[in-house]
This record gives sequence, C-alpha cells and structure tokens, in this order.
Amino acid sequence: MRHVNIPVFIPHLGCPNQCVFCNQRSISEHQEFSEESVRDEIERVLSTLSVTDEAEIAFFGGSFTGIERDLMCRLLDLAESYVKEGRVKAIRLSTRPDYIDDEILSILARYSVKTIELGLQSMDDAVLLACRRGHTAKQAEDACRAVARAGFSLVGQMMIGLPGANAESEIKTAQKICQLGASAVRIYPTVVFYDTPLCEMAQHGAYAPLSVEEAIERTAPVLQIFRARALPCIRVGLCATESLTSPEAVYAGPNHPALGEMILGECLYQKVKEAVLQSGLAGEGIVLEVPPRELSATVGQHRRNIEKLQRETGVTVHRVVACESLVECRVLPHSQKTV
Repeated sequence: MRHVNIPVFIPHLGCPNQCVFCNQRSISEHQEFSEESVRDEIERVLSTLSVTDEAEIAFFGGSFTGIERDLMCRLLDLAESYVKEGRVKAIRLSTRPDYIDDEILSILARYSVKTIELGLQSMDDAVLLACRRGHTAKQAEDACRAVARAGFSLVGQMMIGLPGANAESEIKTAQKICQLGASAVRIYPTVVFYDTPLCEMAQHGAYAPLSVEEAIERTAPVLQIFRARALPCIRVGLCATESLTSPEAVYAGPNHPALGEMILGECLYQKVKEAVLQSGLAGEGIVLEVPPRELSATVGQHRRNIEKLQRETGVTVHRVVACESLVECRVLPHSQKTV
C-alpha cells in the first residue's frame, strides 16, 4: 500500500516573520492562497490515485496553526469531510513550534489530525537567533513534548548549513529530535533563494552557501543518527520541482535532484568502508552483499562509492550483489561463494 500526501500549500500564511532562509512562494511553487481552490486541488489529486493508495490531506507551506482561526477550522472541516467519506485516511499539517499550545492541540484533537510536523530547523539558540526564527530552543522542546503528550505523531524538520550552524550543532539537533519523541524526520540542506535575507547575506560575503559535496559531508552523519535509531527520514532535500531548478529562483546552495540519494549513499559508504576494514580485507578482492533497496545508493551515482572504496582501502570490488536476507551490507572475499 502506497502512502500519498495530498498537499494544500498555504505559503507564508500564519508566519509572524520571515526567517532569513525562507521564500515559501518559491519553495512551494504557490504564489498566492485561494481557499476556494482547495477542494478542486484535493479532487484533482484524488483522481490520480489508485484504490490501494492510502492518502492524507496535508497542510504544508506556512504555519498552519498560526493562521486566522476561522480559516484554519474551515480548512480542517473540509479535510475532515473527506475522512468521514472514507476518501482519505487522516490529516497532517506543518507549523512552527511557537504556534503550538494546549488550546491549539485541543482544537486539532477534534479532527482526524494524526501527524504534526514541526519546523524546528535547529535546537541551538545562537543559530535560531542568526536565522531570525523568533523562538527559542526551549520553546521548540516544549512544543515537541506537548505534541507527543497529546498523542499526535511528531515529525521533526531540521536544516543543515544554516547561518551560525556547524557540524556539532547539527549533530546535537538530531540527537535532541530523537530524545523528544519524534516518529519521523525531514532534513533540508540549506538552499539560498533569491528575495531572501540569506541571499543578501551570501551576496555580501556574510554567509557561505554549502556546495553539494559539503552538504553530503554535513548531512550524512545526521542521517546516520536517525538510521541508527530506526527513525524514518521522510525526505532529505527539497522536492525537485520546476521552480526549485529554475535559475530565477535559486541563488546558490546544494539544490541537486539526487541529493537525498547521494547523502544516503555516503551513509552506506561509511558502513561498507568500516566493514571492509574490520574484515581485514583491505587491499584484497571482495564481493559486497547488500539489501536490495540499498543497492543503487551503495554503488553511488556513476559508481562513485565503489571507486572511492577502492581508492581509500585498496580493495578490488568484483561484484555488488543484492541479497534479500540482509538488513545491512556484508563483505566477502572474492574467492568465497555468495548466497
């Protein structure tokens, strides 16, 4: 059964300020919000789904619980009607930590809201201040705990390469998200959009955008923290939409359509390299056995991981074999028969 989000974008609605990195109209491809068009958009997406798909209506793009209360409830009423008709399974939404309190959670509990995604971005106060987030790490922690305590599924969203952030602060943010009861995460390496304060900072040399390679290097250890705790990562990197690949929208940063797979590939590469060194097979001919779902990412784009493994450990990789019974890679000498 395939899970499908039916996105309803509300760009900038409910946001009290503009964070330095944010241009939601570019990110979501939705320039304006029209309440009248929401039903048509839901119907359009529903018409493309198969009977076996499990769908949720997802309010994305802004700070849903910060919008005008009557509008929020009207949108929830509409979404709830689809749940009651059996056409969608549930409702999810994204919002800011400082727009979560007991009153808001009690309203959401009246509806079939199952998942609340919180744009945490960082759990470091210095980074939050540099990004003009308008809330503290303590407020973010309190919001996470309140969401989990109220029985909702919590998804933590974090960013890599923000102003003032470094590898250490990003690792600590990932660890804190795990500690606060998240059931899933999203990771967004920072892309610099035009018409944002961050773009002005980059143009004046006050901020250095990440390259693709830097984004891979910084994000892989964060992803590995979540993988080690079996915490699903819904997405790494922004969706590859027409506006995101347009030179008119993006000034700089790691906006690569395969960024998520390359970051996963780096995580898997580190595991394979560790296995090679622990096996004592450095410098020898080997066969790699990997879970089928990880075959492509293990090999890497244009075999980058295999070439790097050979270069850094001296092995000769004769074959990479998908093995259904495995949950992680296994390294065998080339002379040993594989299963």
